[in-house]
Amino acid sequence: MKAWVINKISDLTKEDKPLQFKELRKPTAKTGELLIRIRACGVCHTEIDEIEGRTPPPKYPVIPGHQVIGTVEESKSKKTTFNVGDRVGVAWIFSACGTCEYCLSGQENLCPDFRATGRDTNGGYAEYMVVPEKYAYPIPEIFSDAEAAPLLCAGAIGYRSVALCNLKNGEPIGLTGFGASAHLVLKLLKYRYPKTAVYIFARNPKEREFALELGAKWTGNSTEKPPELLQSIIDTTPVWKTAISALEFLKPGGRLVIYAIRKESTDQDFLTKLDYQRHLWMEKEIKSVANVTSYDVKEFIKIAAEMPFKPHIEIYPFEQANKAIMDIKNRKIRGAKVLQL
Repeated sequence: MKAWVINKISDLTKEDKPLQFKELRKPTAKTGELLIRIRACGVCHTEIDEIEGRTPPPKYPVIPGHQVIGTVEESKSKKTTFNVGDRVGVAWIFSACGTCEYCLSGQENLCPDFRATGRDTNGGYAEYMVVPEKYAYPIPEIFSDAEAAPLLCAGAIGYRSVALCNLKNGEPIGLTGFGASAHLVLKLLKYRYPKTAVYIFARNPKEREFALELGAKWTGNSTEKPPELLQSIIDTTPVWKTAISALEFLKPGGRLVIYAIRKESTDQDFLTKLDYQRHLWMEKEIKSVANVTSYDVKEFIKIAAEMPFKPHIEIYPFEQANKAIMDIKNRKIRGAKVLQL
């Protein structure tokens, strides 16, 4: 089969073709698994974190990609939840142990044996992949393959982040950065919290313009003070600067939710600017987001179909995987990017 692989850590400021094209053996499903023929795969900033070495290191070579849409080609499951030909999605959560205290309490995202699709096991930048049937999700017909792909990570992680805000309808909220996930979060907020004003912090004027088109009340750069203090801010960026600024813009008792898988180490000098009285006093909180659960994925897919809304997407031919990666690195973003096979 055709596949793109990560062979090593690369510096994307010096290299613009970090993925290697390979012809690999088609995988074989084991007991309890599905073999999926892939039709589309979303491109995520997490792939850049993998390439640049900010995630726990995968075993190289690895096929990246964790927003996968495809059809079942073979099922080795005894449960027969899916039949051959059914369309399914695969998300960041590839598997968890199912028996630890976290899995038993619905927090499988914290499982010490959590395995990530496209990092700990081969993912969706390929013609085929295998996945445990438990971690495959039916995809509503309302979405095309390319439209469905971003729901599996950009949407699901956004859903989890909003839930961790403990937001009430009418309380103001901010989003820092306005890439693939943030644009879905804005749509989710407008649907579930219609009285809530959404404020966007983004350095790119085109991203700010896009946010206003989708219903944001106000936009500014990451250090620009919003018209009012906010109950919650979700930081979607890979840098520290935005997190420090966000703390200053929270109400007393407000919460900052950070869902970057890692922050860039070159930006850590901003932590020296953290001032307790200015940024954290008055019972402000910081909450990180770790991975997603299968519940998050299922719920967001369900909500997206009910709204209904279609993600804004930019489709790339499978052969242009490196271009899609570099466009995200260079902040050429309007919605979500998807590889289509």
